[in-house]
Amino acid sequence: MAKLLFQVPTPLPSKFPKSQVLSPLDELLWAIIGLLLTVSGVFIEVSLSIPTGWPLAWGEMQAYSLGSTLQVGAVLLIGCVGGKNAAALSQIAYLALGLSGAQVFAQGGGLGYWQEPTFGYLLGFLPAAWLCGYIAFRQPRRFDAIVLSCLVGLLVIHLLGLVYLTGLSLFGSLPEGWWSAVLQYSFTPFPGQLLMICAVSLIAFIFRRLLFY
Repeated sequence: MAKLLFQVPTPLPSKFPKSQVLSPLDELLWAIIGLLLTVSGVFIEVSLSIPTGWPLAWGEMQAYSLGSTLQVGAVLLIGCVGGKNAAALSQIAYLALGLSGAQVFAQGGGLGYWQEPTFGYLLGFLPAAWLCGYIAFRQPRRFDAIVLSCLVGLLVIHLLGLVYLTGLSLFGSLPEGWWSAVLQYSFTPFPGQLLMICAVSLIAFIFRRLLFY
């Protein structure tokens, strides 16, 4: 009876075994990788290669631009494979690097970049990366969770981008007009970015299977 009264309760099982939780060193390494991917992704345009004779015949491959760069995919990928802390840290470093004057943004860099209409989308990278990593790691290596995390991250990026465009428009700092900017920076690249996150989700799922977490 005494044993029963003073028995220490068994702790509830965690969703992630200790072996599947990233160490601080792993998170730092993923943050560095995420920073490098984000910087390099801005210079790489995403395209889809389709045979010219498809679907009737196979001919030469024709590349069709998806209207976006790999940068958004890099932001979401690092969240899916590196977790929320590494993803957020990589984007904090990216924004700090760009605002300090390094030419890592699409149109350059520096403190004056806040006047660019795309700056709101860049600000959206930070919460999007954190949320993507948070949702992707709520369950150990589930493909549907990874896809959902990418979708949420993409929506957050565009939401903050649209809010920022609205603010610039209200203060008269949007020469092309609000609707033209929305078409250019959200509506045009969004379908291609949806296709891109399909690839990102698959790559992240494979990476996590290979790395056992």
